[in-house]
Amino acid sequence: PQQGRPRPWRSRRTSAGRSTRCRTTGHQPGPLDQTKLGQGCARQNSLFGSAEASSLRRATALRWPSGPSGAHSPEGRGCTVLPTIANRHRYPQLIPARHHAAAPDPRLRIAVLAPISWRTPPRHYGPWEQFASLLADGLVAAGHDVTLFATADSLTTANLHATASGGWSDDPTIEPKVAECIHIASAFERAADFDIIHNGFDFLPLTYSGLVDTPVITTIHGFSSQQIVPVYERYDATTHYVAISNADRHPRLHYAATIHHGITTADFDVAPVPGDHLLYFGRIHPDKGTAHAITVARRTGRRLDIAGIIQDENYFRTEVAPHLGNDIRYLGPVTATERSAVLGGAHALLHLIDFDEPFGYSVVEAMACGTPVIANGRGSMPELIDDGTTGFLVDTTEGAVDAVGDADRLDRIAIRATAVERFDVSRMIERYVAVYSDILE
Repeated sequence: PQQGRPRPWRSRRTSAGRSTRCRTTGHQPGPLDQTKLGQGCARQNSLFGSAEASSLRRATALRWPSGPSGAHSPEGRGCTVLPTIANRHRYPQLIPARHHAAAPDPRLRIAVLAPISWRTPPRHYGPWEQFASLLADGLVAAGHDVTLFATADSLTTANLHATASGGWSDDPTIEPKVAECIHIASAFERAADFDIIHNGFDFLPLTYSGLVDTPVITTIHGFSSQQIVPVYERYDATTHYVAISNADRHPRLHYAATIHHGITTADFDVAPVPGDHLLYFGRIHPDKGTAHAITVARRTGRRLDIAGIIQDENYFRTEVAPHLGNDIRYLGPVTATERSAVLGGAHALLHLIDFDEPFGYSVVEAMACGTPVIANGRGSMPELIDDGTTGFLVDTTEGAVDAVGDADRLDRIAIRATAVERFDVSRMIERYVAVYSDILE
């Protein structure tokens, strides 16, 4: 350990299942209430506030102060005793919680760790990179000292730290695993320079978090597979998670908050004279319901414009390409400067997803243009769409067809006003700064 820093201490177990005496303070803890601790994850579905999550987090890392000054040890060092919850997985026990000192300066030093599949912000597709860009630039606008760890061709008002020349999805000469390992390591090697490391890179950076003293907060963009959940579980008690929707909270994890993504609503406008056509906006993939949008367009007799990257070539070839023509048009990927015109010019956005989507950037961007959204009521959609006001939640093709006809009666100015109030990036930044403050206190 570094000079002056206590050696991390892990609890030991006796045959009775209790932690032994703390080697630093000499305190002998009493029996732990295993029943209450075991109920922690079962109660997770009801924990949507940071206060409740913090309370439950304290139930998994018990601290005993010692000394009249309130310090954690005579030398001001902390002793952490972990409850001995039976490990139901093949993975090691959680590492001990660390004690983080509060930052005295309200101007925080924040590292934002972006993915490097694409440039930040992305030229077309790249929702995680888009989030990192909005977060970093928004924090700079709020007066904080921000370093963005991203590709070298990224555009940002923050300080830029790069180890990869570009995104590996754009450059086939870049080996993704090698580039990502070096990229993540470069952020944690500079951990002492920051008050907070904000991870927007998924689960892999969590494996570095126990090696540094700087608090790590992770925005979980969803779970690509249940196989990645054990990584989040391992670092659940020692890092801090934010969900992007209540629908995407995992029942076995604890969260500091739910914070919906924000967008720069000033970049989007209500079209003076929107068209009569429908719009599909997103990656071309069975989960996103491109074929359902084609069916609804055919049933309503309206043109359909399809915008987005082709993520599943076979699906595009069999379910989309045969229908292309004057009434079903494929526009390809849309750049940031084109998004407002494409989204704002449509009669309605069709978002007929076939999975529980954690969030939908195109949904809130369409609403920022005043365009009604017709979506299957799965995942986060009921949190994003006010049914009958900013769009319609449906569960059948017939329901979507009916909603297309009803979209005319919705007030596009009111739709945009709701989107600005709920999803402007400034609101997202305020909530994240509040979480940072809670962590540092």
